[in-house]
Amino acid sequence: MRRVPPLLKTGLVRLMGGVAIAIPLSIVVEMAIFRSVHRPFPPLSQGLRVVKAHLSSNSNLADIPITEGVAAKNGMVVTASGKSSQVGLEILKAGGNAVDAAVAVGYALAVTHPCCGNLGGGGFMLIRQANGEEMFLDFRETAPLASTPEMYLDETGEVVEGLSRRGYLAVAVPGTVKGLDRALTRYGTLDRAQVMAGAIALAQDGFILQPGDIEILNRSGEEFQKQPEVAAIFLKDGRTPYQVGDRLIQTDLANSLQRIADQGPDAFYTGPIAEKIVNASEQNGGILTLEDFSTYRVTESAPVECYYRGDRVISAPLPGGGTTLCQMLNVLDGYSVAELNRSATHRLHLMLSAMLYAFADRNTYLGDPAFVDHPSDRLLSPDYAAQLRAQIPQNQAIPPEPLFHQTPESTGTDTTHYSIVDRFGNAVSVTYTINSLFGAMEIAPGTGFFLNNEMDDFTAKPGVPNQFGLVQGTVNRIEPGKRPLSSMSPTIVTRNGELFLVTGSPGGSTIPTTVLQVITHISDRNMTVAQAVSHPRFHYQGLPNVVRTEPLALSPDTVKQLVEMGYHIDSFSTWGAASSIAVEGDTLWGANDPRRPAGAALGY
Repeated sequence: MRRVPPLLKTGLVRLMGGVAIAIPLSIVVEMAIFRSVHRPFPPLSQGLRVVKAHLSSNSNLADIPITEGVAAKNGMVVTASGKSSQVGLEILKAGGNAVDAAVAVGYALAVTHPCCGNLGGGGFMLIRQANGEEMFLDFRETAPLASTPEMYLDETGEVVEGLSRRGYLAVAVPGTVKGLDRALTRYGTLDRAQVMAGAIALAQDGFILQPGDIEILNRSGEEFQKQPEVAAIFLKDGRTPYQVGDRLIQTDLANSLQRIADQGPDAFYTGPIAEKIVNASEQNGGILTLEDFSTYRVTESAPVECYYRGDRVISAPLPGGGTTLCQMLNVLDGYSVAELNRSATHRLHLMLSAMLYAFADRNTYLGDPAFVDHPSDRLLSPDYAAQLRAQIPQNQAIPPEPLFHQTPESTGTDTTHYSIVDRFGNAVSVTYTINSLFGAMEIAPGTGFFLNNEMDDFTAKPGVPNQFGLVQGTVNRIEPGKRPLSSMSPTIVTRNGELFLVTGSPGGSTIPTTVLQVITHISDRNMTVAQAVSHPRFHYQGLPNVVRTEPLALSPDTVKQLVEMGYHIDSFSTWGAASSIAVEGDTLWGANDPRRPAGAALGY
């Protein structure tokens, strides 16, 4: 395995004789455009000449850390936690396949990345086997059977602030444990005890906290202090914040994991874990019942598919975000690479327009397919994409308000994504979540894990914002047993029938646009997977009528031109963590997103 260190103020370019020279990072970033999974770097002198000319006419690329990623031959695991990546890698080395490793990582992240990795949430798993067979597992949380569309409204019909965000009334029925077990039983090769041993050891023996771990824990330190069950685990001695170098031990979580390893999902859905959660819910104003747990079902279906530049893209069908992703790709695929890249402003305008149309349709039409009739076939048809392209004006932003029946919702941002490829050629892309950071901020006594607040992903009342300042339309209203609409988009790309890219991201409603940019950066701008993952991002969903950009994503000239076209631009902090793997011949290239410094791409 070869690891290339991250670049900071300067970049290192290693020459044939083994000599490394330092050059300004802005030049390294521009040179990165020439390095792709399709071709090697040009000669250094040629590259510098082209870079110099390019810099003189175009300065919209940001000075950001870029690496060439991690190269391996036999297997690759990329997660938001280095310790969980190691757990998955050990499973691959022991002869397990990508699904075995994905299940092991899913349990390990519940230990090492508790803000987002989980037992108490839900998610999606996309599998592509080496023989080309594909399957999508939906273990998204569901609304309790006692839930109603009005459950978060007061007697005057107004939304009660915070009721769907924190506390047991915000908790939907978790699906993660059944989802991971379904994957292992049907598509894995190892037994439950083998794949869970790593997670159990991390919880029982503890692990040393790194700066990235502390940064996440510190975001919610004040809330931890208000919750005795949480404080007992995630504050040192139940009182003070943990520091870098401290060991975090989670005995209750280890016991829960051991019960699942011994008894299977029944321990969670009909046994002592379900009983503890339901008892805590009943005592604290929740509506969860044992029937909710015993009747929960994982669903399995074919992924949604589309094509971009001849590559086949498969992603999460409804209630996931793959339909939105594919709609954007379909619109952009109608432009040639030369036309799309005519200028930075032109490229942004076309991409923002595609985003706007896709999110408007998402808000209007999409929901849980078990409850909502949806026109996905029409939304993903080439004719519809051509119709949308014809409506995009050349030099003017499209007014978003007429396209939306209600203000669109932004789904939970504190999700996590991981990608795995094994030596057999199997690939797994997983995105799962407890919605907000640390979910509902509730841990049922004796269980050791956070419960989700996924009920906030439903519409509490059309036109009224959820925790992210946005709401969803009536197609996403609360109904018993329903899955809330999700933006999660675990994605796999094939080229000429062969595995090419495994990707996905957390980030709520920014997930489809993050995945979109990873794909288009590689396909249209000749970036490596590491460069595509690291590059500054932008996001637009129509309403609120603001284009979100990461710092330094756009040059001042590009911002000025977009504003003149009618766009409203604002810079936000970074988002997403697009843990990705690209395949180049017999080499796997893993890319951890630098936005998650605790993460790691590990291969062998």
